[in-house]
Amino acid sequence: MTDLFAPGMTVRVKAGETPGHVRTPYYLRGQTGQVQRLLGTFPNPEDCAVHKSGLPAKRLYQVLFPVHAVFPGQAVAAADDTILADIYEHWLEPATVDAGETTAL
Repeated sequence: MTDLFAPGMTVRVKAGETPGHVRTPYYLRGQTGQVQRLLGTFPNPEDCAVHKSGLPAKRLYQVLFPVHAVFPGQAVAAADDTILADIYEHWLEPATVDAGETTAL
């Protein structure tokens, strides 16, 4: 099994609506972050929540998001505040940066 994402890669959390138990925070959907590390491979908790096996197992990554990008216009304690979230691979996609778009990771 080859890792799809490597530490340092910029990724985007998929923004799709999914019914049922979802392990990905809603406020991070559509957000861009940076992979910090691979945590391992685990049964899919979204399947396990409805009494399925959770197999095939999914890779779980730690992804870092700048708070000011996730909650624009809201006061934060410091300009460099971050959110570190554990996100399963099937919720992530490679992020592309359009001309003129900047990311502060």
